[in-house]
Amino acid sequence: MKTTRAWQLSVKDILIMSSSRQRPHLKRPVWIIVLVTFVIIFLITAYVYPPTSSAACYIFSSRDCSTLFNQPPTFPSRELSDDETISQVVIKEILKTPPILSKNSKIAFLFLTPGTLPFEALWAKFFHGHEDRFSVYVHASKEKPVHTSHYFMGRDIHSENVVWGKISMVDAERRLLAHALLDPDNQQFVLLSDSCVPLHNFDYVYNYLMLTNVSFIDCFVDLGPHGTGRYSEHMMPEVEKNDFRKGSQWFSVKRQHAIIIMADSLYYTKFRLYCKPNMDGRNCYADEHYLPTFFNMIDPGGIANRSVTYVDWSEGKWHPRSFRAPDITFEFLKNLTSIDDSVHFTSDPKKRVITSPCLWNKVKRPCYLFARKFYPETLDRLMMHFSNYTMV
Repeated sequence: MKTTRAWQLSVKDILIMSSSRQRPHLKRPVWIIVLVTFVIIFLITAYVYPPTSSAACYIFSSRDCSTLFNQPPTFPSRELSDDETISQVVIKEILKTPPILSKNSKIAFLFLTPGTLPFEALWAKFFHGHEDRFSVYVHASKEKPVHTSHYFMGRDIHSENVVWGKISMVDAERRLLAHALLDPDNQQFVLLSDSCVPLHNFDYVYNYLMLTNVSFIDCFVDLGPHGTGRYSEHMMPEVEKNDFRKGSQWFSVKRQHAIIIMADSLYYTKFRLYCKPNMDGRNCYADEHYLPTFFNMIDPGGIANRSVTYVDWSEGKWHPRSFRAPDITFEFLKNLTSIDDSVHFTSDPKKRVITSPCLWNKVKRPCYLFARKFYPETLDRLMMHFSNYTMV
């Protein structure tokens, strides 16, 4: 009330001062007053009532726009096509079917590599003593790998050529999953590259994955040109723009979700046809968008919206940072094992960085079990520090 009275008195004083001056009568610029008033009302309305479009959100809102477009999906109000109906029936049946319990549950480690794996010796150290709790599958897309560890010998699967950024990357992932699903004891499926290394000991990794009921599929909203800017309207009506998500391809999925990936043909076909480089003048990469979008649509509560494989995108380049031998110190590795916040870098106009706590069974825990990209020259230093940095 005092503030209002003071403001009113100030206006009165101004009017008195104006009337006391001997100046000719001028026509007041009413249109300027109206325009300023309209702008003020518009900005207040935009702040109080959040905008519902991505462009308006980033222009007018001071809030985190990612949360606006990360709401649980709603059932389509339109009539579903036959393919969509069939897909939903199959997916719902799989989701409501209780998992088959195994007396000897294992983790399937799926290595996607162009050729020889440079860190087999490190992985052998990681696997040693746990032979009945894991299995290994290797997809070598360019040349037959030369194995140095018995854990990898005889574990190569039929492989096809993989081209970076194309659907062949997803095809290789599905091929690895299919082979691993043949073993009913495999309950968790971890996709790894030739430049991946373990950050914890085997027991820690095993318990982290087996004692939770979610899949670790990276999934976030990027409203910039490298996110929803890659969306093609050809994906309509099955995949709408508001459903389009982005994420790292390096997943860890439970058996139930692995089967769903194998069963899907509808959404996979949409991404095979309409998410590829130079599509309508845009570069869309299926390995970054297919699984995040798919699971955001069909089982958003069943994924953690983060990966368990650390990748450093802070340099803002097309490819993540790669680590050299001088980078490998005990302090550096220990720091990676203790990171407990997930960070996503967006390409929107404000270059927003989305940070969220890494929750494991609703409790904050370290985010990462593995890390990439490491050059082969780092092997000796990694071997030297392994026993120390993997201690819990």
